[in-house]
Amino acid sequence: MARARMAAQTKSPTGARKKALPTIGFIGAGNMASALMRGLLGAGLAEPSALVASDVDKSKLATLKRQLKVQVATSNQEVVESAPVLILAVKPQDLDVVLRELHGSVGPKHLVISIAAGVPTAKIEHLLGGEVHVLRAMPNTPALIGKGMTVIARGRFATPADVKLGVQIFSAVGDACDVQDERMLDAVTGLSGSGPAYVYLFAEGLIAGGVAAGLTAALAARLTFQTIAGAAAMLQETGQPPEALRAQVASPGGTTVAGLSELHRRGFKDALVSAVVAATRRSQELGRK
Repeated sequence: MARARMAAQTKSPTGARKKALPTIGFIGAGNMASALMRGLLGAGLAEPSALVASDVDKSKLATLKRQLKVQVATSNQEVVESAPVLILAVKPQDLDVVLRELHGSVGPKHLVISIAAGVPTAKIEHLLGGEVHVLRAMPNTPALIGKGMTVIARGRFATPADVKLGVQIFSAVGDACDVQDERMLDAVTGLSGSGPAYVYLFAEGLIAGGVAAGLTAALAARLTFQTIAGAAAMLQETGQPPEALRAQVASPGGTTVAGLSELHRRGFKDALVSAVVAATRRSQELGRK
């Protein structure tokens, strides 16, 4: 497969022309990789011919080729030869094997973006060898439906232009930004990486509370999901801090104050702080391993 440096301009779903990204190769074709491909295609940032993937699970590749019409490769090496941008979308425990396989094949003309949680850029650079441009990205699972949050940090040899490109890629599946200090990605993991699970647990509690108060489970779930979605939209769209919006709901002596008082009594906010710190600490431990 011949190397493709830059695809032709492509149209967005609305018909507007956008400057296409360089050909992007995915090593690993799991849920996050396929979500990125769908996002890039949907945003008009790439044509199917400018996306290529490899995976040990050939059934995943067959599904991607059938559904998205993207290119599939018979090996990781073929992906490297085809694409100047490489996204490492394999499990952290499998990354060492992949990097050693690619040692010497990936060079300064490539941009390598890893989404393997807890693996520092220095390790990736060392195992690939040479002055390789490396970005480390921490997306979260809402990226699977285009509502993700991704934070990017750059390695020793990556440039501001590399970071800009990385942010553009991950913006196709939600919001994306970068941080200067890679060590912050552990806290990012503890907050936005693990955060959806905290929200799901919160939703479980609201549903259970609704049922305990006399609602059917179906109605309690419907109310919970829309309440969470509406509150998140208020936070994003009004620009007001959480404290201010909370105060607007909590009339003195009212029902909300009664509920908040119970949450305060049981240490709800402190528990959330502790959860983020604990997840951050675990991310740091995994990184050292």
